[in-house]
Amino acid sequence: FGVLHKERFKLLFKKVDVLTLSATPIPRTLYLSLVGARDMSTIETPPKNRLPIETIVCPFDERTMRDAIQRELARNGQVYFLHNRVGSIQSVRDRVRKLVPKAKVDIGHGQMPEDELEEVMKRFVDGKTDVLVSTTIIESGLDIPNANTIIIDRADRFGLADLYQLRGRVGRSNQKAYAYLMLPRHQMIEAGPRKRVSAIRQYSSLGAGFKVAMSDLEIRGAGNILGTAQSGHVAAVGFDLYCKLLKKTVGRLKGGKAAWRPEVAVHLDFLALNVSEFGPGRAPAFIPADYIRETRARLQAYRRVMEAETQEEIASLQAELRDRFGPLPEGLENLLNLAGLKALAASRAINLIEVEENKLKLRQKNNYLQVGGRFPRLAGRKTAERFMEIRTYIDKLAVATAAV
Repeated sequence: FGVLHKERFKLLFKKVDVLTLSATPIPRTLYLSLVGARDMSTIETPPKNRLPIETIVCPFDERTMRDAIQRELARNGQVYFLHNRVGSIQSVRDRVRKLVPKAKVDIGHGQMPEDELEEVMKRFVDGKTDVLVSTTIIESGLDIPNANTIIIDRADRFGLADLYQLRGRVGRSNQKAYAYLMLPRHQMIEAGPRKRVSAIRQYSSLGAGFKVAMSDLEIRGAGNILGTAQSGHVAAVGFDLYCKLLKKTVGRLKGGKAAWRPEVAVHLDFLALNVSEFGPGRAPAFIPADYIRETRARLQAYRRVMEAETQEEIASLQAELRDRFGPLPEGLENLLNLAGLKALAASRAINLIEVEENKLKLRQKNNYLQVGGRFPRLAGRKTAERFMEIRTYIDKLAVATAAV
């Protein structure tokens, strides 16, 4: 079912509880569960003897296609070749036949007469067809355990959830399966397609649908919470600000006070906010995956850190995390200290904290705060010492400015 169907069900049966099962929840559904508007549980246990699908991202290359098809046929398997353009699908079939002359190749797409399409699929299920050149009509098709290689032409034209569903057409037995995501050579370096196919390649383990959906949320945004739009503006306004806007709006609708904390931009060159930035000279400021192992719980912890607006809220969250998961790792300690800096700066009307090569820049409204006409420099070597110095300067310089 699509979003429109689900919205229709809600209108028809307003007092009925709804349980939805999805391999990859759309960004809006996933976000609603993360903010507590819906309950969600995840099933990550794969069927017995199921193996992860090996995912290969590569430029379009006929030799790679031929080798992939021949390797599958050599073990008496079958191949899906996905080309999602009906107008040129016959020429693609002819090309496959030239590459692998011994293979029996068929075409399947949604514009074929029903009887003809049924006959094509029956031949493939019976093992009389080696390669099925098809459109995305196979996305929610039959379970064919003998088909264990899929080649997706122009993978850049598909969304993350589509790619995940298509890859799931293979690997339905105890045989090793392969998925080839082929891109035009110029698309290999473009940001959008690269993000999607990289996420699919990264999350190739069994039960990875939830992680794929999280990447989809990051790339596309959460969508219209109260409507049917499946992608939205989180990327434009930032996930942090988006959470705050939603929280304030919900609070106001419930009759609460809509107090607003000024937004504070923080750029500290001695912190790594994610694993990819972590390295020499940078201390971690993120929650390690081995500290909170469940993805949903870890994301909820991030959300609560982002939404904490006072020192009391941060201290309470710190105590709760220590009680639930044990002693805080360095990365989480630094992340909470960072949240504390934001709260302190907001209370002093400071909207920018920046540290670059030990030089501290604080901005209050449109004015930079200086000491003797210069930006102060941090002397501490340890991360905790630097946090303490920044706090001290915020208090001293903000108070001095207020007195003037």
